[in-house]
Amino acid sequence: MDDLNVKNQPVLKQFVPTPPRPPHKSERGILGTIRHRCFNSIGNSLLTLCVATVLFYLVKHVLDWAVFNAVFIADNRRQCMDISPDSACWAGVISWFNGLIYGRFPVDEQWRVNIGVLLGLVWLLPLMSKRIPLRNFILLSWIGLYPFVGGYLFLGGRFGEELGLVHGAMTCLALAFLAIIYANWILSALGKKGLNELFVPLVSRLVERRIHLLSFVAVWLLVALVIASGLSQVSLEPVPIERWGGLFLTFIIAGFAITMAIPVGVILALGRRSKLPVIHWLSMTVIELVRSVPLITVLFMAVTLLPIFLPADMEFNKLTQVLVAVCLFAGAYMAENIRGGLQAIPKGQYEAAATLGLGYLHTMVLIILPQALRMMIPNIMTSFISLLKDTTLVSIIGLFDIMLMARNIANDKDWVGMHTEPLVMISVLFFILCYSMSQYSLNLEKRLKVDR
Repeated sequence: MDDLNVKNQPVLKQFVPTPPRPPHKSERGILGTIRHRCFNSIGNSLLTLCVATVLFYLVKHVLDWAVFNAVFIADNRRQCMDISPDSACWAGVISWFNGLIYGRFPVDEQWRVNIGVLLGLVWLLPLMSKRIPLRNFILLSWIGLYPFVGGYLFLGGRFGEELGLVHGAMTCLALAFLAIIYANWILSALGKKGLNELFVPLVSRLVERRIHLLSFVAVWLLVALVIASGLSQVSLEPVPIERWGGLFLTFIIAGFAITMAIPVGVILALGRRSKLPVIHWLSMTVIELVRSVPLITVLFMAVTLLPIFLPADMEFNKLTQVLVAVCLFAGAYMAENIRGGLQAIPKGQYEAAATLGLGYLHTMVLIILPQALRMMIPNIMTSFISLLKDTTLVSIIGLFDIMLMARNIANDKDWVGMHTEPLVMISVLFFILCYSMSQYSLNLEKRLKVDR
């Protein structure tokens, strides 16, 4: 019986692995990719050859016109026509290059524009380091304080005379803040404490709360006084706003509008979602009224109609009126983008904030708005790119931006009739700027992991 049970038991099968298969031959490299994607069938092969032929002749014609047969050295357009009548004459653009960048800014004072732009970039440079604490405050300080430094360099003047005392004081505070940022950055890299830590023992003897904040304020005021004593001895040549122009003016308008678009858009978006009827209808009226007309109409209204509603003794220069109009226009469009992000936030986020006992302000600032802005990064960057391109419309109302300076080349007696080359140069420049902003948006989305 036992032998019968042993015979009926199933026999365990021994695992025998299959022999390894040879690796799949993948077509890697440029030639393999081209063959796989462009010549994988007869139809694709014919289409690839047709497109390649068209691109060859197009690129060849463009390079012949813009590079190989172009004229880069000439005294006037007539010489360009004599040397190469069917090619580009970049000599006119080169001779007007200074005007395209700085407009009518005095040549001897253009170093101030260069230093102002450099300071703006240097201010944001610490944001690239993750070791800097409170990096958001550096960005906020750039938004709130850098315009005073830029205004001092671009406008010029002397403290207390052409330059007001308030503007001068804010300029000193801004430069002091920049100096403290870099001093703390260098000290942290060396493994030492920041400048504000030096005043902690002294401040701790006077107060018991917010010692670190008060010590930072003390260092800030001390450095500002040192800078004020130095700048009070400096006198810059005043340059009126009417002399500003070129790419420099385009950057001022676009930078100010882009910077103010989000704050204005947030206020209008929250006002439109408000339950208070007055705030709701006022915000909605502003948004719909501004979005219903083109930007050029808003610019003309700001330049012609705004002075009518102001007191007779109150006058604004044309640049100030344009900045107000562009900021309002950008804020109205940004409000709808932000409102879309607010509507995408689940209701549970509001309920969770209410459960934690957060009020309306803390709920919006700490929970809702960060998520809404994070989700709307593509739309926000699209609005910024459109705004950068729309700043060229200010040339219609008489501001000498880069577009109007490019038109003036054709009115020069030496370069009469030259229209194509300046517009091509501006097109390439704006393509580089817009493409860089687009790539930065993509990198920002990956870093913040928007798709998750």
